[in-house]
Amino acid sequence: MTDALVSRRKGPERASSALVFLHGYGADGADLLGLAEPLSQVMPETAFYAPDAPEPCTVNPAGRQWFPIPWIDGSDEAAVGRSLAASSERLDAFLDKVLADEGLGPDRLVLLGFSQGTMMSLHVAPRRPAPVAAIVGFSGRLLVPGALAGDATSKPPVMMLHGDADDVVPFASMAEADAALRDAGFDVTCEVMHGVAHGISPAGLQAAVGFILPRLA
Repeated sequence: MTDALVSRRKGPERASSALVFLHGYGADGADLLGLAEPLSQVMPETAFYAPDAPEPCTVNPAGRQWFPIPWIDGSDEAAVGRSLAASSERLDAFLDKVLADEGLGPDRLVLLGFSQGTMMSLHVAPRRPAPVAAIVGFSGRLLVPGALAGDATSKPPVMMLHGDADDVVPFASMAEADAALRDAGFDVTCEVMHGVAHGISPAGLQAAVGFILPRLA
């Protein structure tokens, strides 16, 4: 599947870096694009992109999904595998287009995901030929952790942030992903968002900015 993802962009016409937001299950790109406003205050030369996932969400047709979730929508593992593969291909092509359109190298690209968007970030970026500047993942988990060490062709720095009151994606998912990423040779930073449920806290976003800026300096 090579047709382009629908996306929104904010930022200067000539940018020196790009940040791609990847939304969660049942949302769309607009859900995270609002973060471009505060981030642009400290990243004025960054172009912000927010693509929509390829598929209508099975349980919320007004939203989108990167892949179905069996315990929510009754899908089977085969359907998950097909959707994950197709969405990964389209996201990979989308990232290539962002870099080409902006005239940037992969070391000027940041992925910032939330929930299922974090899962896509951690799945796609390590399988790209050259490392991006950083992956920041809120409230997500690492898909097929056992395959990472063998599949990884690049190892960008990773920051994961997770609320310890998350009742959607278990808080323990962060430690599990941290262990698998470190075993595969990744540089990983973890941040606990204390008292936070399934979401992005102001303190978490501030920590993410502190992680991103040195990697784009």
